[in-house]
Amino acid sequence: ADNAVRMFDMLRLPDVPWKPLIRDATGDWMRDIVRAIFGSFNPQTGIRSIREFFVLVPKKSSKTTSAAAIMLVAAMTSRRPNAEFLFVAPTKEIADLAFRQAVGMIEADDVLTQAFHVRDNIKQITYRRTGAFLKIKTFDPSIVTGSKPAGVMLDELHVMAEMHDADRVIGQLRGGLISQPEAFMLTITTQSERPPAGVFKTELDLARNVRDGKVKASVLPILYEFPPDVDWRDPDNWWMVTPNLGRSVSLDSLRDGFERAKIAGEAEFRRWASQHLNIEVGVALRDNAWAGAQFWEAAEQPHDLDELLERSEVVTIGIDGGGLDDLLGLYVIGREIDSGRWLGWGHAWAHPSVLERRLDIAPAIRTFAGDGDLTIVNQIGEDSDELGDIVEKVNESGLLDRIGCDPAGIGTILDTIEARGVPKDRIVGISQGWRLGGAIKTAERRLASGDLIPSAQALMRWTVGNARVEQRANSILVTKQASQSAKIDALMALFCAAELMSRNPAAARGALILAVAG
Repeated sequence: ADNAVRMFDMLRLPDVPWKPLIRDATGDWMRDIVRAIFGSFNPQTGIRSIREFFVLVPKKSSKTTSAAAIMLVAAMTSRRPNAEFLFVAPTKEIADLAFRQAVGMIEADDVLTQAFHVRDNIKQITYRRTGAFLKIKTFDPSIVTGSKPAGVMLDELHVMAEMHDADRVIGQLRGGLISQPEAFMLTITTQSERPPAGVFKTELDLARNVRDGKVKASVLPILYEFPPDVDWRDPDNWWMVTPNLGRSVSLDSLRDGFERAKIAGEAEFRRWASQHLNIEVGVALRDNAWAGAQFWEAAEQPHDLDELLERSEVVTIGIDGGGLDDLLGLYVIGREIDSGRWLGWGHAWAHPSVLERRLDIAPAIRTFAGDGDLTIVNQIGEDSDELGDIVEKVNESGLLDRIGCDPAGIGTILDTIEARGVPKDRIVGISQGWRLGGAIKTAERRLASGDLIPSAQALMRWTVGNARVEQRANSILVTKQASQSAKIDALMALFCAAELMSRNPAAARGALILAVAG
């Protein structure tokens, strides 16, 4: 650990005037990380006791430069002949920056210039003494083919998580590390500009659970996040999540960016906070977001379908979507006994073709499937059968009032529902487009007042965050076209169920009222 820190400190920043030593330009927080990485290796056994390091730190913390320096130190200290080290960046621009920083550090020192061989055409740096080499590459499945690295550095995981098969690629990288007992994986990333999804959410949740003592794993979480009781909007607290404050970033520049972002609007303000203060973005991200989105997360409570049925006096169901390029969404709303509040729970189904045609949302879809809130079916028909099972369950509870849906394109689903014994008159078409504006406004008002309590489901948070609103005369419109490739089917199902519940259906069961004549 001491040796690695000495080597790290003696490297120079190549893109700063007078090329200062990292020792003078980087805070002790980064040296602590260096100590942990290299100090966790036992030279007697050749085994590393901590295999993975997950660092969540805001932008402008000199993380790409420091990571490049760490990988150079790794190449110089490795005992394995011809050891391979990978610096993996999400884009060509970041990969080029990391390569230039590493080469600049070498060229700033006469000894290192002789010790390393730089091959610019393939972005590879070789340590002559042992043959250890550092490859700097963009994130691509080809990087893992036949690779057994002694160390992997992942930069900006939240960007990689949006790429096709990101989870599989990282899984293969991990597999390549297994054969090397001294191998390590270092992930340094900022918070996502969107609600966390895919492999980024998986890795972040694991790091948080290890930090909080809920899970034991060979990963060291280093997360610069505000405690829940701290006001992150107060600049006096920003030092808590900006470990390089006063070096690569100043408080004045952060204040200026903060004020500019507030003037630019809610969307830019949240984006700025996610990148510079590590604030996790919620569902109400964009300026044209559905008004109910800003109240959604605060209204959530953990309940499943069984609990919803147990607490409800009457239930309505909404259904939307179901094409090969869409999700099939279902949402159940139950009116709570006595209180009259609405309880909500949703589920969705996806055909594998969605994962192939919509590569940008594939990681999120797989995450929701892992949560159990979405089912990836093998063929069309399985989704309607499973939906039918849920409808049948609600119907057999004796609580079902009506099922509302967009009649277009779901004839097979309606046949499946009727085959489960649901009377045909219980299934009603819900007018779409601007005619749904009343249900949309009802849902958002109930969320704001605490009278609509959705289940705490990442699927629904994502769906709500995808919704875009267009003003049409005296009504509002939420359309799939406005949402582009991101899906809103489960939210549209919610609106269908809300439209039916807003008609105040009679209770199927309720409190027993006893009248006593004296």
